[in-house]
Amino acid sequence: MKKTLSFAAAGVAMIVTLGCAQGEDTVTDKSLTPCGDKPNCVSTQDSREDFNVAPFELAEGVSMAPILEVALSMPGTRLGDQEPGYVRVENVSKIMRFVDDLELRVDGDQLIVRSESRVGYSDFGVNRKRVEALRAALQEKGLIK
Repeated sequence: MKKTLSFAAAGVAMIVTLGCAQGEDTVTDKSLTPCGDKPNCVSTQDSREDFNVAPFELAEGVSMAPILEVALSMPGTRLGDQEPGYVRVENVSKIMRFVDDLELRVDGDQLIVRSESRVGYSDFGVNRKRVEALRAALQEKGLIK
C-alpha cells in the first residue's frame, strides 16, 4: 500500500508541475518576431520555409473584431491579451492542457499571424494546422482574400 501511495503522490506532483509550466504570468507580444529555432512555431513574419506561413490579405474594411470572433470559435480557445489592432488567443490542448499562443495583428491590409507552443520542442505540426484552419475559417467568412 505504501508504494501505491508514493506512486500516486508522484503522479499528482508530475501533473501539478506540468500544469504550472503551462501558465506564464506575463506573455509578451511576439507577433512581429520571427520564430526561434524549435519546430513549434509558425509565422507570416518568418521567411524560413519550416516556420513560414503564407500571408493573410484582409478583405477591404475588415477590423480585428470579426477576426477575433472567428479565432475564439476555434476549439480550446480563450482570450489572452487584447489591444487595438492586436490580440493573443490561447489554445489549450484537451488532454495535457498545453497552451499555445496564437497572435494576430492587423497591419494595413495584412493580418500578421504567429502561433507558438509555450513549452516543448516539437508541436508535431499543430500550430501550422491551427493557422491553416484559421485561414480557411476567415476565408469562409469573407474576412481575407
